[in-house]
Amino acid sequence: MSDFDVIVIGGGPAGYPAAIRAGQNGLKVACIDEWKNYDGSATFGGTCLNAGCIPSKALLESSELFHRAQAEFASHGIKTGPVAMDVAAMQKRKAGIVKNMTGGIVQLLKAAGVTAMQGHGKLLAGRKVEFTAHDGSVKTFSAKHVVLASGSQPTPLKTAAFDGKHIVDSWGALEFDAVPKRLGVIGAGVIGLELGSVWRRLGADVVVLEAMPSFLSMADQQLAKEAMKHFKKQGLDIRLGAKVSGATVVKGEVQVSYTDEAGASHSLTVDKLVVCIGRRPHTANLLGEGTGVVIDERGFIKVDDHCHTGVENVWAVGDCVRGPMLAHKGKEEGVAVADRIAGLYGHVNYETIPSVIYTAPEIAWVGQTEEQVKASGRPYKVGSFPFLASGRARAMEASQGFAKLIAAKDDDQILGVHIIGPMAGELIAEAVLAMEYSASAEDLQRTIHAHPTLSEALHEAALAADKRAIDMPNR
Repeated sequence: MSDFDVIVIGGGPAGYPAAIRAGQNGLKVACIDEWKNYDGSATFGGTCLNAGCIPSKALLESSELFHRAQAEFASHGIKTGPVAMDVAAMQKRKAGIVKNMTGGIVQLLKAAGVTAMQGHGKLLAGRKVEFTAHDGSVKTFSAKHVVLASGSQPTPLKTAAFDGKHIVDSWGALEFDAVPKRLGVIGAGVIGLELGSVWRRLGADVVVLEAMPSFLSMADQQLAKEAMKHFKKQGLDIRLGAKVSGATVVKGEVQVSYTDEAGASHSLTVDKLVVCIGRRPHTANLLGEGTGVVIDERGFIKVDDHCHTGVENVWAVGDCVRGPMLAHKGKEEGVAVADRIAGLYGHVNYETIPSVIYTAPEIAWVGQTEEQVKASGRPYKVGSFPFLASGRARAMEASQGFAKLIAAKDDDQILGVHIIGPMAGELIAEAVLAMEYSASAEDLQRTIHAHPTLSEALHEAALAADKRAIDMPNR
């Protein structure tokens, strides 16, 4: 007889939802998580809640309010005098939010009847799990099903090794106790742009070094060009085609060497250097001998379309498997697997996973880019609407950017939606829902949107695809 019906290894945004749903389905469940904070405390929530999604959004919000107080309050008639940032208070607020959220996960697991274990979980042959608690004690449990949700970790850069003080990863960049005068960021992806934006708005001179010759290559390029324009205006110095060849700490400063697209050598001196060139699966020491689970050359656990590893009743979800490393993707995979284990229907639509970059303006998209649609050869139409023509956006002093909808010419299917502008991360949800339920551009056109709202931008973009926009000229 097994000790548990389900053991989930990993308590991040893929693991803890899997454990909770399995508990809701009436199964006996354990969830093992090994996360430890800088102070040695153990918490659930993984990178997302402890060192990623949540703390970064807390700092982004603080930095945005600081920027608005400096740049926009006067136009609203608000007189404040000189505005200063108390970094310690900002960090204390962030830490409080993280503590509240991670503590909430423990309560959610308890409410679902899940046994929470803090320490390292390792899958052994025969669906046995070796659990090593943080105090070093070791126990072995058996399970009918095992779900691997071990997450991911920052990818190191050999030419700019982390030292934890001057050269840091994304977690380290969330813990600065003062605004660096000069900040270098290696990587102009989602994480690099968000972190660069935080510290730029707080006063740092920020240089972003991106090895690729193109900017935001995974995004619609009309969106990417608009984003680059705004980031440059904000003072972010983004250098494309910059390949870092070395980084050395000398007398408390980081001296960075890099080459440009032409091969010319350059140097850059900064006070802090953040390396965020991507993330890799955290699968080291996850498997014992003879499990049968396959890990590929990049460290990802091989799974099928249903997140099954090919080993009886062993599953894997989240950042440790193929697909985008997004918390919401992992969450849906975890829930779907828990339902499949219980004999229910579990489904993840990988075609409608939204992506969001929480900069100012925000950037969000779902579905195909215009470049991808064009390459497919399918005839299409495009509608765009600028937030400059949105009354709500103008009232918010946030009229940068636009909403863009791409639809098929033959059957009006929505193929992709791309938004750069205020609250883009919230607005994209309507597009995700529309695509999930196979709505057409006309369906969005015929849906009443409250006025004045930011959501009207998507409505008008859908109308513009057929040259029927109301609040701007149709061309």
